[in-house]
Amino acid sequence: MKYHCLIIDDEMLARDVIRTFVQHDHSIEITDEAANGPEAVVKILQHRPDVIFLDIQMPELDGFEVLREVWPHHQPFVVFTTAFDQYALRAFEVNAIDYLLKPFDEIRFHQSLGRLKERLSQKSQPRIEELVNSLLRDQKEKEGNYLQRLLVKEAGKMYLVKTDDITHFSADGNYISVYTAQKKVYTVYESLGSLENRLDPAIMIRVGRSNIVNMNFISELETYFNGEYIIHLSTGEKVKWTRGYRDNIKAFITKMG
Repeated sequence: MKYHCLIIDDEMLARDVIRTFVQHDHSIEITDEAANGPEAVVKILQHRPDVIFLDIQMPELDGFEVLREVWPHHQPFVVFTTAFDQYALRAFEVNAIDYLLKPFDEIRFHQSLGRLKERLSQKSQPRIEELVNSLLRDQKEKEGNYLQRLLVKEAGKMYLVKTDDITHFSADGNYISVYTAQKKVYTVYESLGSLENRLDPAIMIRVGRSNIVNMNFISELETYFNGEYIIHLSTGEKVKWTRGYRDNIKAFITKMG
């Protein structure tokens, strides 16, 4: 049986080494590679590999954060790779399949690969979920359980967008258009009410039945008819603040004050 793997490391040389070693084993096929955390999340969810060789120390999202993002959606078998033994030991203590402490040679790599294939054949997933659940708990305590990144799709591809970069949301039924400071527009399939519950109300404010706005991008409020306002965003876009949600202006005034 052939298994598909993804190589994740921000160092090209490290990816080259793993790729060379994997290619000597015909039961493992390399599906793709990723050079940073956000790219890793997207490619794991896109390809859904059986195995990932996962570097721990990476910019933007480290290896543990990558697992935290993907685990609710896909749970691959994991071999951690690291140059820092304290991280490797942490992975080992939670019963990860194995870890590879850089620099590792081909003999050590194939020892790890042998254990990996044994677990794959038995479908015996190690207790990585305990680590991921711990990370999720830590994240909730640290971030107040509010969404920090949003997984979006565009033209069949998936992206992670930081909520801090989102200027506003505009809903049409269960489809939500996500507008960013870079003037890109993505679509997610979710009700606006459900999304609102996952956003920080100190930053993201409901201004209408179909709109949520990031207060950090509001540059001006223009008085409109019947107690409504026109919101001018720093990106040049405009959104109406309707009467039914004008009580939320208090939150905006408080923040601006």
